[in-house]
Amino acid sequence: MVTFCLERTPPLSPGETWRRLTEWPRHGGAVPLTRVTVLTPAPTGAGTRFVARTGLGPLGFDDPMEVTLWRPPGGGEPGLCRLEKRGRVILGRAEIEVRQDPGGRTRVRWREELRVRFLPALFDPLLDRAARAVFGRAVDGLLRRP
Repeated sequence: MVTFCLERTPPLSPGETWRRLTEWPRHGGAVPLTRVTVLTPAPTGAGTRFVARTGLGPLGFDDPMEVTLWRPPGGGEPGLCRLEKRGRVILGRAEIEVRQDPGGRTRVRWREELRVRFLPALFDPLLDRAARAVFGRAVDGLLRRP
């Protein structure tokens, strides 16, 4: 299992930052060769399920996820969203935290525990580098685009 944490300080309010990071279909535009389908009715909250399908045509894999904690930022409190990855290939969890620092800047902390089934631990360093690059690029893209 690979565990990593990404931090960003976007020039956005906590509410706008939260919106951009938790509109699940937008993730498909930020991750190459991926589309996201939400399986449960709006609004998003604990129990929301969605699938990220990555691949070309019939060659690919599904990454089904469920929101297990949903607490948007508000009233000076940080926002926190937890996702469980429940796929046949990708397993683990993610946590998205959005808070306002004392200086007024919004801070994002994206923590991920990731395991690829059937991939030996020998490949964890490579998986760690690849995941940091892909998720870092995705977070940056989501925060840049309205």
